[in-house]
Amino acid sequence: MSAWDAPAQMTVSELTRQIKDLLEANFDQVVCQGEISNLVRARSGHVYFTLKDERAQISAVMWKTRASRLKFDLQDGLEVVVTGPVEVYPPRGSYQLIVEQAMPQGLGPLELAFRQLQEKLAAEGLFAPERKRPLPRYPNRLALVTSPTGAAVRDMLQVLTRRWPLTDVVVVPVPVQGPTAAPKIAEGLKQAARIPGVDVILTGRGGGSLEDLWPFNEEIVARTIAASPIPVVSAVGHEIDVSIADLVADRRALTPSEAAEIIVPDRADIQRWLTDQKFRLENLLRQQSEQARRVLDLLAQRRIFQKPQELLTEPRRRCDDLEARMSQRMQRQLETSGQKLQSLTAQLEALSPLRVLARGYTMTQDAESGAVISRIDQVRQGQQMRTRLADGEVISTIDAATETPSAPSDGKQD
Repeated sequence: MSAWDAPAQMTVSELTRQIKDLLEANFDQVVCQGEISNLVRARSGHVYFTLKDERAQISAVMWKTRASRLKFDLQDGLEVVVTGPVEVYPPRGSYQLIVEQAMPQGLGPLELAFRQLQEKLAAEGLFAPERKRPLPRYPNRLALVTSPTGAAVRDMLQVLTRRWPLTDVVVVPVPVQGPTAAPKIAEGLKQAARIPGVDVILTGRGGGSLEDLWPFNEEIVARTIAASPIPVVSAVGHEIDVSIADLVADRRALTPSEAAEIIVPDRADIQRWLTDQKFRLENLLRQQSEQARRVLDLLAQRRIFQKPQELLTEPRRRCDDLEARMSQRMQRQLETSGQKLQSLTAQLEALSPLRVLARGYTMTQDAESGAVISRIDQVRQGQQMRTRLADGEVISTIDAATETPSAPSDGKQD
């Protein structure tokens, strides 16, 4: 080939621009199936990953605005079908697939999102039976977090007022369908928990498609139910419909009407129960009364009740014995005391001055002071004296007193 036939020389930028124009013009919208790997979520919200099969791979990116609209999470190992253009990134000289839409292979996006959130919350223990709280048996106030215009709220109110009209019902209106319903349901649950006197919350809606019921599968609703300080009953859709809200709630009902039946008792059942209890109590009291009467009859037939005076026989006998023993003891004490008294009397009589007087002695006293005269110096002329004899007294007046040396000093006078 001659120099005149050689391709025109170009810069790297020019070559890259031509490749970019050619590639993007021919691959402006492609549908590609592959497995996600090397997924990275940037802080900006963009998602970068590699889409691969057995023999090749291609870089892919999903910008934040598109990624935020996905119902499910992109993750390594997930088989997806993506749609979007192929673009060239000149600074690196590489091409990548700009993912505008992504669909899981073999599953619908909502079904996959449901499974992913279910696995996530289950791993955190939000579905664990031990965290489920019991419902009040006789709720005072019930908060209904639902649409005020749907058929479900009418059915629930009808069942509630028919079964147990004593419960006060407060409706917290929220939308239950549409892209903005989930955060409003979560906010409605928080408001219901702040209403004074509310002791149970019921949230849910009637049946519909998976898309219609989807707000009750959102993570924000599930976490609000789990964090509620008040027990929550969830009733979403029909019997075959199971939502994330149903799984995390303290109690799940198959339908909104069944939820109302679960929350409040049936007054007819309560009336029947009370009637049964009344009959049982009457029968029990009657049986106890009859049993008590039989016991009294048996007691009345005992000898002790037939002849109650016999109860006093033994005490009387003991009293008589005690009286006899007491009399004997007192007699012995009296005899002993009498003997002691006689002995003491004899001793006193032996020491008595009257015995001395009986032997011829006398006792002279000053008539005025009563002092015993035992010495000559105790008398004076004109002094009155009282002389005591064995059988009387003599009053005399001293005319004269003569001292006798040999006179006895014991007071004996002639």
